[in-house]
Amino acid sequence: MTDAALGRASDLILAAAKRPPIRVESLFDEPTFTATHVVYDPATRHGAIVDSVLNFDAASGRTSTRGADAIIDYVKRESLTIDWLLETHAHADHLSAAPYLQAELGGKLAIGREITTVQNVFGKVFNFGTEFARDGSQFDHLFDDGETFALGDVPAIALHVPGHTPADVAYVIGDAAFVGDTLFMPDYGTARADFPGGDARALYRSIRRLMALPGATRLFLCHDYKAPGRDHYVWETTVGAERASNIHVHDGIGEDAFVEMRTRRDATLDLPHLILPSVQVNVRGGRLPPPEDNGARYLKLPLDVF
Repeated sequence: MTDAALGRASDLILAAAKRPPIRVESLFDEPTFTATHVVYDPATRHGAIVDSVLNFDAASGRTSTRGADAIIDYVKRESLTIDWLLETHAHADHLSAAPYLQAELGGKLAIGREITTVQNVFGKVFNFGTEFARDGSQFDHLFDDGETFALGDVPAIALHVPGHTPADVAYVIGDAAFVGDTLFMPDYGTARADFPGGDARALYRSIRRLMALPGATRLFLCHDYKAPGRDHYVWETTVGAERASNIHVHDGIGEDAFVEMRTRRDATLDLPHLILPSVQVNVRGGRLPPPEDNGARYLKLPLDVF
């Protein structure tokens, strides 16, 4: 059985080698170790913003648009038109700033179609009730596996890469792929797979799918945590580098060995610091809960659930 979507993605990347490369400007939020990517066609200056961050202080409950405002400044300074606000999944480590950016810059807010699975799971965890839609309608567009789109004259395709969550999507745009939390830098490894709906076996297969892309494909990651011995943050690598030296899943590591490693490692990890506020906001497309009758907004803290 052939993987038609992967074949189209590979063809897209090979064709992109004949054109000027897409431009990528990455802004790093150190408190959440998150890289937000502004990607655009240098000819038409149409672009997208991938995995934005709304600054949030858990101790005080205060939000800030400091990081998002830096993105807005860059977009305006470069005279870019934002067509898409792309989420690779419903993040558990930071709140999305996509609605704020959309209000300032326009564009369609999009995620993978399997976000509905995640909404169903966490709708129950947070007891959201019937007022919370579980059909993905908080987003302007839900991408299917293999669905194509474009940034100006640069073709792009969405690939479903579940495992970290059921809804993870990688966006192949021109000669690059934006892979979210599926992979980290080769010296750090791979994403955890123990969140509700996560699956280490599915993660391995998704990673091997991405590693079947041409070796020169640039990979832009959502996070970096500075592996031991490295003193700086990095969020760009290549398919070839991952295949050669990713400490968890380089060529030669089989599925069963990976699943055993990933399962054992995940059992030692603490939950992300911001998982409870992040998930209940991000399944709403990055929108904060509606104000209550006193005008204040509240996030829930489920006890003894995780």
